Amino acid sequence: METETLACHAGRSDLGELEVHAPPIDLSSTYPIPDLNEAARAFDAFAAGECPPGANPIYARINNPTVRRLELAVAELEGVEDAVAFASGMASLTATLLAACEGRRHVVALRPLYGGSDHLLACSLLGVEVAWARGPEDVAAAVRADTGLVILETPQNPTLGVVDIEAVVAAAGDVPVLVDNTFATPVLQNPAAHGAAYVLHSATKFLGGHGDVIAGIVATSSERAAAIRRVRILTGAVLHPMAAYLLHRSLPTLPLRVRAAQETARALARRLADHDLVERVLYPEADGVQLRGPGAVLSFEVAGGLDAAACVMAAVRLVTPAVSLGATDTLIQHPAALTHRLVDPAAKAELGITDGLLRLSVGLENVDDLWDDLARALAAARLRAAA
Repeated sequence: METETLACHAGRSDLGELEVHAPPIDLSSTYPIPDLNEAARAFDAFAAGECPPGANPIYARINNPTVRRLELAVAELEGVEDAVAFASGMASLTATLLAACEGRRHVVALRPLYGGSDHLLACSLLGVEVAWARGPEDVAAAVRADTGLVILETPQNPTLGVVDIEAVVAAAGDVPVLVDNTFATPVLQNPAAHGAAYVLHSATKFLGGHGDVIAGIVATSSERAAAIRRVRILTGAVLHPMAAYLLHRSLPTLPLRVRAAQETARALARRLADHDLVERVLYPEADGVQLRGPGAVLSFEVAGGLDAAACVMAAVRLVTPAVSLGATDTLIQHPAALTHRLVDPAAKAELGITDGLLRLSVGLENVDDLWDDLARALAAARLRAAA
């Protein structure tokens, strides 16, 4: 089935049997145990990371039917066997690192990544050593016998570079590759089809799409999902069922939202590139094979550095100056001072994350209204520089 159809029907195959049209919400924190032996067998299965259909959930930290629906839906959209949902994107990355690097101490990561991911790897909290790479050509040389995972994000945050997933997978050899697919979403890119072992989403962003949920999810094989699920059960970073319900509810409109925002982003990228105060525009180049469209996120650098960028953020009225992305409304933020503030300064300079760089997550507003707002903000920055 095509993405639009999957988005509408994934995780809903049993609704006819239940005689309901909308997925139910299960808010229980614990579950009655009418048969102790059956519950004990279910507990053993969950402890092994399995998720047997129809088993007594026992306790919501172990399993929840509403969360499970969402997991199966996202797995179907990404074309993999299973998925595991978490209370945040960072929790999903942490659990995957712990699961993939059990008995191993080394990770290869391609910069740039989301600043939180970069900081998690750089601070050594999880006891792993990181080798930083810029492209597939660096990965093969960086992989060691104790490398447990290769991590990349494409399009990259916030420079929007496109990384060749198949080239990284080939360079990684037997080491599994994790791709953060938050920017592209399953609508525009399916990393598992290009060899990625793990597909991670900050579901807070486009999957949720309305700025009212924080969540993360990792889509992968059944075997790898079991290892990640064991970590989730032990560490407790569970997704609340109401958040899972909201995410599942948002999936049917995901293709419509992504494609509508993408068209507006294309137009804004062209207009920004022609503005005399904008020094460069960063927007993905889609090849139609790996990346089927450029998406709804772009970055642009304003002349005048931090002062000019801060002025633009302060002057917008329709666009919201805030971190995050993927909502129905347009957001603008300053990576160097906010999302990537804790990234090594030398790395930021090398990657082109400058003081004048702004990241724009385009929403569903009218393109001319958005452009009028951005043009006024850029004019205000010019006046301030001239004062």
